[in-house]
Amino acid sequence: MKLTSENLPKNPFYTSMSQYAANHPQFFQWRKEKTDHYNHSNLVDKALQLLKERIRRGDALAYFLRGQLYFEEGWYEEALEQFEEIKEKDHQATYQLGVMYYDGLGIAANAEKGVEYMKKIVDSPCPKARHLKFAAAYNLGRAYYEGKGVKRSDEEAERLWLFAADNGNPKASVKAQCILGLYYSTKEPKELEKAFYWHSEACGNGNLESQGALGLMYLYGHGIRQDTEAALHCLKEAAERGNVYAQGNLVQYYYKMKFFTKCITFSKRIADYDETHDISIIAQVTDCLPEFINRGMAMASFYHARCLQLGLGITKDEETARLYYSKACRLNPAMADELHSLVIHQRI
Repeated sequence: MKLTSENLPKNPFYTSMSQYAANHPQFFQWRKEKTDHYNHSNLVDKALQLLKERIRRGDALAYFLRGQLYFEEGWYEEALEQFEEIKEKDHQATYQLGVMYYDGLGIAANAEKGVEYMKKIVDSPCPKARHLKFAAAYNLGRAYYEGKGVKRSDEEAERLWLFAADNGNPKASVKAQCILGLYYSTKEPKELEKAFYWHSEACGNGNLESQGALGLMYLYGHGIRQDTEAALHCLKEAAERGNVYAQGNLVQYYYKMKFFTKCITFSKRIADYDETHDISIIAQVTDCLPEFINRGMAMASFYHARCLQLGLGITKDEETARLYYSKACRLNPAMADELHSLVIHQRI
């Protein structure tokens, strides 16, 4: 299970560029004057000009906001330089440096240095670092789980994630709550009741990955009494919000229930995602793990191919079916092999 870093938590003192703009009306005043130039590129250029002016006047917040703007635009080298400059004065810069060094954004990956920065946040007594501690603990747990920058330890990863999850506190790391759900459902031996608890907490706090996971747990009775109605509610809502793994499992459910027209319609949209580019984009937008997005796409591709091969809910087309079977194999060979085995045993 390949994990991703926790996004920078909102700061209770200043949450975003938009709040900063609200406190400085001149920030977007130009929009009223030049509405014909209102596009993303011009917005970024204008923001940088105004931040430069605020920096010239000694606005400490503007230094960080400029680095964060670089980061969000994917200009990692510029962001790294900005954050390095202010890391001793701004905990958020320290946090972002930890993410960048660990993940190799704008610089060669250096997990040890990434871990060092995250430990600084976790150990800091400064009140201004308090809102970062849960997220930093999640990232440290990830490092121990992956064995990068520290000696691998599932026990230490679990301990840090439990701290980061803070008993389901919505202001803590919701990502840690979700990952605990995944961790307890995949470790050996599995602890499915714990997995259900943490997915429930994360889902209640808005986590999309956990909402899909809860649907599957209800569907198969894992860690909770089987409840098809609750399962479909979770899966459908997660699918509507963009959870591709939930979408793929709905395709499988429709096929098994012989709702072939619904299966073919729903599966085509998912199966036609661009396997090269869309996974990373979907992961960024939904904060779902690429591994599960991949599985959802592979599952949808396979069942779409099966419907085409047999003419279920659509005109039979074996040539096109082969293309979708091939896509399923490219996306996730293990899952495609598992589904092919079910075909051989006439279970699908």
